Amino acid sequence: MNHQVLARKYRPASFQDLEGQEHVLQALVNALDNNRLHHAYLFTGTRGVGKTTIARILARCLNCETGVTSTPCGKCNACLEIAEGRSVDLIEVDAASRTGVDDMRELLDNVQYMPTVSRFKIYLIDEVHMLSRSSFNAMLKTLEEPPEHVKFLFATTDPKKLPITVLSRCLQFNLKNMTPEQIVHYLGVVLGKESIVSDESALWQLGHAADGSMRDALSLTDQAISFGNGEVREEPVRSMLGAIDQREVYDLLDAIVREDGAAMLAKIAELSEYAPDYAGLLDDMMSVLHRVAIAHAAPEAVDNAQGDRELILKNASKMTAELVQLLYQIGLIGQRDLPLAPTARMGFEMVLLRMMSFTPDDVLAGTQGRSGGNTEKKPEPQAAEAEVSPAPGAAAVNTESVNSAPVVEQAVPDRSRIADLMSAINGEEQAPAPAATKAAEREEPAPLAEIETAPAPDKKASVELIERKVPEEPVMAESVPATPSLEIGNWSEILSVMSLDGMTRNLAANCLLDSVKNDHAKLKLAEHHASLWNQAHEGRIAQGLSELFDKEIKVSIEVGATDIETPAQIREREQEESRAQAVADIESDHHVQQLIENFNGKLDPGSIRPLGS
Repeated sequence: MNHQVLARKYRPASFQDLEGQEHVLQALVNALDNNRLHHAYLFTGTRGVGKTTIARILARCLNCETGVTSTPCGKCNACLEIAEGRSVDLIEVDAASRTGVDDMRELLDNVQYMPTVSRFKIYLIDEVHMLSRSSFNAMLKTLEEPPEHVKFLFATTDPKKLPITVLSRCLQFNLKNMTPEQIVHYLGVVLGKESIVSDESALWQLGHAADGSMRDALSLTDQAISFGNGEVREEPVRSMLGAIDQREVYDLLDAIVREDGAAMLAKIAELSEYAPDYAGLLDDMMSVLHRVAIAHAAPEAVDNAQGDRELILKNASKMTAELVQLLYQIGLIGQRDLPLAPTARMGFEMVLLRMMSFTPDDVLAGTQGRSGGNTEKKPEPQAAEAEVSPAPGAAAVNTESVNSAPVVEQAVPDRSRIADLMSAINGEEQAPAPAATKAAEREEPAPLAEIETAPAPDKKASVELIERKVPEEPVMAESVPATPSLEIGNWSEILSVMSLDGMTRNLAANCLLDSVKNDHAKLKLAEHHASLWNQAHEGRIAQGLSELFDKEIKVSIEVGATDIETPAQIREREQEESRAQAVADIESDHHVQQLIENFNGKLDPGSIRPLGS
């Protein structure tokens, strides 16, 4: 008996045998069971996802001798003839080879005649978008009002090329690409029936290489069986596909994070012996970085499609979210530049070296805070005083010295700098008050003559002048929140005044202050957020506490059950209480009740948001 390829041998013969496409199958099965049949169906999708297969199964369902059914018997003459491709009432047309209007007219001349032996005369036109415009025009009238015994089944990979007049006359079903999970499952079933030994990792490689096409996956499996001498093993399949072991990608990424250039270049040299596709290798690295970023944001959303979920979570614990985003962005730019490099290997090496060169030290070690935080040093009091106080010889206004704008701006200091000077002279450090700053901006600046006619730079006189120009405002003292003490019950208040943001603040909000001893704060992290922790976040929390309390504080984080509410849980509870109170206030409002009563309205609680939320 001649060998039959897997793609033909295991072509599904019923809807129950199909893998995936549930949204299409459900609609067709319901239509067949309820006898609500349309006269034209259009199946769209990429190659190898089941367009023609579903069309042939639908033809069986329509012409099965047991009646119109969603479960054809597969044993009657009509089912067997369709399966063997010899049914006279199923006219299959390849539109790519019969594109002319004459071909279409010849085809439609026989539409009026009844089917020879079956219930319906079915026209199955594959790659229908290849027909010419004249051919489409010739079939429009028939397609709109066909005889009751005629059904049209169309399949195409490019529905955008079809005229809108054709699309409007058909029921369109868009078939999805197969997921790697679906392909691996189906390949496992097929190889089990064929009694062929296989490795699951090899099937995953075939599933990814198929790029969503089940037919491509089966064809690659045929090739892998021949290449592996009757077996489907990991190493032969990788060699056949020219693919790289995923572990090699993790080794490269680990070398970049450790800034070990020698190890990275040695790994690339080792991989070059297999003549890899460097663009595909960079794509694999980008895919890993994408999944690591998902692990940072939502660890439970990381899939195990490639059996490497634990490796992804492990890398997420070693890399900060900022580093992942940085490497991913460099990789995107590298993909664009890779074709411009003298050689693919040279371009790939430069992309990885760029990743290593642009890795900030604070992202790796976690010893410094985020950029944009309150890390700038305040100006020294002496420097501020030198800018504000007049020069010793400035007793009169010189008109030539105020012709340019910069000189005027330097001569008239703003209120915030004066306030800083006052605090420095009094030996106090006062936090800037936003309300006071805005009020100062609305006031007119002091006249230039009043400042320049001041006496020589006597420190006491300068203070008196400043005090006259900047009256004390009690709002400033009230706007500066008091720093809570470093105690177990104050963690929520401490966090509210710490200079943390992003993932670090999110991590700290899901912690509790477990104990404080000898300037060593121990935090307890909720178990379901354990994957967010890494050394960098711990260092930033320690830095934030040290800056807040003006002394070095060490921090250690342990994972465990939290008996009391974390700041994140407190915030969530308060938001929920505020939302419930807002709903109650709206429901009890007299005007709202009157509107509901007069217009037979209904209040949607989900649309209510508390003020300030």
